[in-house]
Amino acid sequence: MKEKTKEKIKIWAKKLIGFLLNPRFLLCFGLAWMITNGWCYVFVGVGTIYEIGWMFAVGTAYLAFLWLPFTPEKIVTVFISIALLKWIFPKDEKTLAVLVDMYQKAKDALKSKKKKKKDNAPEDETGIGG
Repeated sequence: MKEKTKEKIKIWAKKLIGFLLNPRFLLCFGLAWMITNGWCYVFVGVGTIYEIGWMFAVGTAYLAFLWLPFTPEKIVTVFISIALLKWIFPKDEKTLAVLVDMYQKAKDALKSKKKKKKDNAPEDETGIGG
């Protein structure tokens, strides 16, 4: 059973790496990164060079926020890059097929987990499962 699981993980990892290192996705990820993060680096640089206090302050404040461990910026960047991929390259069937396949597998896994939890839930006195 361990060999089967290892093989599934290898196949999944190969698909994920192929999706993430696709040149079209990398372009979209770069654009998404500029939308979510890049502007603050530009603000810090321009604010420092031209001594614009408010620009430097806004850029460093957002950078400080980005370095906190709970910021959802990374997740937002990935979602924006996927949206850009669908918008800029709508005919890239290969990359989008990997994305749809991964989404469907995640959805199926959640359904089976909920069903398993429901089947294992103890019944209360009304006879309805928890």
